[in-house]
Amino acid sequence: MEYKDRIYGKNEIGEPIILELMKSKSMQRLKGIDQHGHFEPYFPDTKCDRFEHSVGVLILLKRFGASLEEQVAGLIHDVSHTVFSHVGDYVYGSEVSHDFQDSYHQEFIENSKIPEILNRYGIDYKFILDETNFPLKESPLPNLCADRIDYFLRDAVLTGKVSLEKINNFLDNLVIIDNLWVFKDKNLAREYSLLYLKMNNWFWSGLESAVMLKTMGELLKYAINKQVISKDDLFTTDSNVWTKIRAGTAQDNHLARLIERADNKFKYKVSDKNNYDLYAQVKSRAVDPLILVNNHLKKLSELDPEFINLKNKYLQPKEYYIKFLEAR
Repeated sequence: MEYKDRIYGKNEIGEPIILELMKSKSMQRLKGIDQHGHFEPYFPDTKCDRFEHSVGVLILLKRFGASLEEQVAGLIHDVSHTVFSHVGDYVYGSEVSHDFQDSYHQEFIENSKIPEILNRYGIDYKFILDETNFPLKESPLPNLCADRIDYFLRDAVLTGKVSLEKINNFLDNLVIIDNLWVFKDKNLAREYSLLYLKMNNWFWSGLESAVMLKTMGELLKYAINKQVISKDDLFTTDSNVWTKIRAGTAQDNHLARLIERADNKFKYKVSDKNNYDLYAQVKSRAVDPLILVNNHLKKLSELDPEFINLKNKYLQPKEYYIKFLEAR
């Protein structure tokens, strides 16, 4: 099957296990889950679904020679995400760590058809669930990994912060050494890392992200409490949940107001702890890539002392005291 990706172009996907997983109900559900939550009212024309990202991780792993098992792990790594992606962390109290999906991953997969599919191809699903088996797919911050590389490059292109030509420059400069992602050129590694910090500060953990994540989290919690939606609905699709929530506004003015906030219909500003409507904590990110220097691996921070402070600053969670103003 030829698959066209907006970042990596045309790719041939022919492995039967991969094709069957891609067609599975669990993977197809991801086409209805926005990668960023509910960002269109804040950053128009940046929509991307979890399926696209998941296949992107697969393509990246395949390109760099990962095993079929690691490609499988990469493809299904986000299959347990709630609707609106990391908004689920604001429903279940994982604002800073963004790890609710990870904690629920095994249970979700065990209740799906995925173990059955894997078993048909002689793969134990428990082996796939063990992230220590797949360091190219996933690695703790600030290390590089396929998941982190794909969402960064994809979001940077979607938001117009980088060209496809530059993306290819980054990818062509990466190599795998001892199951680690490594840059061959220090200058490109630094450019990559600074752009990652820019995306973090502006897009992933900026004020708009804080407002969206927190307002959407409050909206979903309220809707669950009022039985407008159920917790099971969180594992359907964004559109299914929106349909139910918007239908409930006729009988509930507070629900309608929460929707208006989530839809970016109110102006807002950063305030302080003495005068605010919402307090939001947001996960912050930085990468510190490895670089090949005279046949030795060095982190960027080891070669660029100025980068150390930047990295340490952006690895700390951000917090916002948000005050809503009049309607737009």
